[in-house]
Order: sequence, then structure tokens, then C-alpha cells
Amino acid sequence: MATATLTSKGQITIPADVRHDLKVDAGDRVEFIQIAPGRYEFVAATQNVTALKGMFGKPTKSVSIADMNSAIANRGAAAR
Repeated sequence: MATATLTSKGQITIPADVRHDLKVDAGDRVEFIQIAPGRYEFVAATQNVTALKGMFGKPTKSVSIADMNSAIANRGAAAR
């Protein structure tokens, strides 16, 4: 059984064997899922990008790569 200590800032260090089993590394996101009152499940929030397919329905019009690049460039220029 792996244990961790909560700091005064509410942070914990996940033990190395748990990080390895969950396949998470620095910067990865994790989720705390309530499974019962006072009980949570800790899971890696990493998903393959293909899991997002269909999340927003079918597009109403197609967009070319050139249009996408132009929109990104315009938005980046406006941020400066």
C-alpha cells in the first residue's frame, strides 16, 4: 500500500510506483472521482486524442488547413 503526506498547501507527492502504474508524469492531469460519500478514486486524466472524436457533432462547413493557419496567425498577432 502506498501512502503520501498532505502539505499545509494541500499538496501531495504521488509515490513513484503509483505514478508508474498510472503512467503519469510531471504536468499530466489527474482526476478525483467521488465513488461514495468520503471516498474518491484517483485516476489519470490522460486520453488519446481519438477519444474526443464526435464530441461536438458534425461540422457545418469544412475548413481548410490554410484557413486554420490564417486564423491562428491572426489571433496570435492580435494577442501581441
